[in-house]
Amino acid sequence: MTLPNDVSGKLLCPRCGCVLASFGRDSQTLLAISFTALILLLVANAFPFMAFSAQGQYQEITLLQSVFELWQQSYESLAVMVLVFILLAPLLFLGGLISVLLPLHLRRRNRFNIFILRWLFRITHWSMVEVFLIGVLVSLIKIAAMADVIPGISFWAYILFNLAVTYVLSKVDRVQLWRWVNQGHCHD
Repeated sequence: MTLPNDVSGKLLCPRCGCVLASFGRDSQTLLAISFTALILLLVANAFPFMAFSAQGQYQEITLLQSVFELWQQSYESLAVMVLVFILLAPLLFLGGLISVLLPLHLRRRNRFNIFILRWLFRITHWSMVEVFLIGVLVSLIKIAAMADVIPGISFWAYILFNLAVTYVLSKVDRVQLWRWVNQGHCHD
């Protein structure tokens, strides 16, 4: 299916009426929230995620330290999964999306856009930040009975990151991105 350059609106399924693609999305908002999510992910990795206090002992841990701690306690596969699905996949997704949208927004060609977009759509399925957050919240309920749990700056940044990346994932439209890449810009 080919679309004229002046298309603005929604592509609907003729049978059920579901939105298959929507055109004319605001690339500036998508780019801004992608940058915000990336900054929040960096903040979430720079500060303590959580602190525990029990029987006079106090322990803080960051997200990256949790990966190393899992590795040291012989949970290598879990450590790798946390590293890949919780930290690297969202980082690669946001970095890839920004590296596609920023040159398009500045009306500059990036010769790697096609390669990046192909990998970008494969990575979206491997980002499991919302699953991790739900697991953390369930664990907090259980741990709170045994120790005092103090969420750190990183915990709150990760919650905001989760909201931002979920928004970005819901607003990324494959057809629209390919259309912008073919046009060489994302201005309607």
